[in-house]
This record gives sequence, C-alpha cells and structure tokens, in this order.
Amino acid sequence: MIATARVAAFDALREIEARHLDLGEAVARVRKPLADERDRALLLELVSGTLRMRAAIDFQLASRVIRSLSKLDEAVRIILRMSGFQLLYLSRIPASAVINDAVELTRRSGKSSAAGLVNAVLRALARDREKLTWPAVPPPDAAVGPVAEYLAVVHSHPAWLVARWVERHGRDAAERWLEFNNHAAALCLAPNRTLVSRDALAEELLADGVETRPTSRAPHGLHVVSGQPLATRAFREGRFLVQDEASQLIAALVDPPRGSRVLDLCASPGGKTMSLVADVGGQGLVVASDVRPHRLRVLASTLARCCASRARVIQVPAEGPLPLRDESVDAVLIDAPCSGLGTVRRDPDIRWRRSPEDLPRFAAAQLNLLDRACGLVRPGGTLIYSTCSSEPDENEDVVAAFLRTHANYSQVRTHQTLPFRDGLEAFYGAVLRRTL
Repeated sequence: MIATARVAAFDALREIEARHLDLGEAVARVRKPLADERDRALLLELVSGTLRMRAAIDFQLASRVIRSLSKLDEAVRIILRMSGFQLLYLSRIPASAVINDAVELTRRSGKSSAAGLVNAVLRALARDREKLTWPAVPPPDAAVGPVAEYLAVVHSHPAWLVARWVERHGRDAAERWLEFNNHAAALCLAPNRTLVSRDALAEELLADGVETRPTSRAPHGLHVVSGQPLATRAFREGRFLVQDEASQLIAALVDPPRGSRVLDLCASPGGKTMSLVADVGGQGLVVASDVRPHRLRVLASTLARCCASRARVIQVPAEGPLPLRDESVDAVLIDAPCSGLGTVRRDPDIRWRRSPEDLPRFAAAQLNLLDRACGLVRPGGTLIYSTCSSEPDENEDVVAAFLRTHANYSQVRTHQTLPFRDGLEAFYGAVLRRTL
C-alpha cells in the first residue's frame, strides 16, 4: 500500500503543474484526508522540497533517462521528481520504500507501461547517490552566463534569475542568496499589540509548550523555535498572527501618528493592517481594502479574530477611482501585487512560475496603483510603496517613474532587505511624502 502522504504529495504536485495552483492552495486541497500531523508534515516537505530542488533533481534524472524529461508523461515526470527528492535529500526514508511507492503510483496513475522505466531510473539514482556528478565549477574569472548556469543547477533556480542576482550583487552574494532560499523558513509571529506585548505573548506561548525567540530586526516579532503555536488559545483568540519578519518591517515603515487615518490598499491577509491598527490607537482609523472577494473574506476573518475595532473593510475596484475622498487620509500603504521573487524561500514554486516577461506587466500595474492612490493623501501625508520582489523593475524603477510625473511627491526613505546580507526575504519599501 502506498504511503498516504506520498499519494497526497503527488496529487498536489499534479494540481500545481496542471492547474497552475500555488503551493499553499494545492496542499490545502489534498491534506484533509491526512489526520496524522506527521503525514501532513511529510506532505508539505515532499511538495515544497520537490519544487525547491527541481532543477538539481532534473539534472540527475536526465543522465539516467534515455529520453528528454520534457517528453515524458506529466505524471511520470512528477513521480520521478518527487521520488528523486526523497532519494537525494531525505536520507531517513529507505530507498526501497521510495522506489516501491513510486512504481505503485505509476500504475495507479494509469501509466503501467512506464513502471519499468521508473523502477530502473530510481534504482540507478539510489545506487549512485553517494557519488553524484555535478556540472564543473566555473573559474573565478568566469563570465556571468556560465556562472549562472552552474549555480542554477546546483542550487536549483532559474538561470535567468540567477544571472540577474550575479550581475547586481556578485557571485558570492548570489550563491549565499540561493543557499538561503533552499533552507526552510522558521515560522514567524507578529503579536496583536492591541491585546498583548511581545514579552507577554512569549510567556503565554511557552506555558503552552511553544518556545520562541525575538526577531532580530522587527521590533515586535517572535520566531518559533519549537511547538505548535497555531494550536494554542492565543492564536484562536487573536493575540498573534503569522507574519514574516521582513513583512513586519514594511508595516513599521508607515509609522502613522496616534489618531491618524490610514488606508491599507492591498491589505489581505491582514498582518500589516493589524500593525497599523495598533499604531493609530483608539482615536485613529485604518481602512483595509482589497479587490477580490475571497481575499476580502480572509481579511475580514483575520480582523474579526483579532478584535480590530478600529479597522473598516471595503472592497475596491480593480480599475478606476478608489471609493474615498481626495486628501482624506494621512497615509496610504500600497503593498503591491508583485512577482513575489523576494519570497522564493517560503514559496519555492514561484521560482518556476515567473519569467522575465512578467516583470514589465507587474511594474505597469504597480505604477497604476500609485497613480490611483496618490490623490487620497493629504498634503504633508505619506504614500508608502512596497513589494516582496527582489527586482528593481518592480521597485526603484516604479518609484522613479512615479516621481517623474508627480512633482508634488518626494522620496524620504528607502528600505530593502536582502537575504545574503540580512538573513531575511527580499522586501522593498519606499516612503513618499506629499508636499502640495
């Protein structure tokens, strides 16, 4: 009988490839039958690990498959990748169990004719896994192209993205970035400061068996060291949210005065909104908005769980004027929809779903958001633009394009976290002040 976690992982990977779902959506669809938390943990490890190390796995498979991997049936290719991940990176799992389940999965998928191929390829990989051959290391003075091709294989990233990082930051920094992306991130929590302080939350969680440590840069966050924080009363009663440390730093950029009015334009799932609610206090107001109904539902659920009485949720149109008066708010936060290339560590599927052609499309939409929102800010107020993208096309270039056509705004602060330097995801933020 095939291990249930492997069946679920295979189904999730098929959903991602065939339906273009993201990792979270696909895993959520298949995990319900898995009652055991260990099976759920293995499911997530198999899916995220297979996606994370896909290029490295493909390199090893390619030398053991007669045909091109792209010519294989999709189901067979997924089975080989998922099984290859277990053989190469999960030494605790016996090779025989991996191979037997892979052959059975192949038959279960209606591809019995490929069972022999799957068996032979995986047995060869299992035999060789202590003496694998990788591409030759380029010399120190090698050009960007060969360096990017090498790093793209051994660290499993798209070569076009690696080349960008090497060109901007150098070979050593780029490689540290790639290594960062291939290590699973610890869970990070943001206290709901309207209800509890960081220290008080840490004590409460410790009493429930959850050990934490303070974040190094975000002033209020906690990294989870051990335990299950989402199973605690503190989570159910809204005393914290799950929010990456780099994302918490973006919320801190806004720094609204007590009693001010703030618009959080792309607010779902609500982590930054709750930070703003705590900052403006009981006399202030945060208007939290989003476009899509399902994101609004997530946002409203977060705010309700966290007892956010000083927040109002509104839906905004995808195009055209926003439903607020001009010069009616002290600050607008635009955490703009973007490529997400700064969050490859947490979302390993993004590296394969993006292409260079996506960046101009995102940049145009981001500039449009800035244009639509800038009139809502009162003179002297601030417009904060942020992304979780690593690429200047969506960051500095968008801000520069906005400032060229809006003389009544000036840039007063820029913020960028970089994995190789800060040990955090790549988030960008710019604080723009309205002068007239």
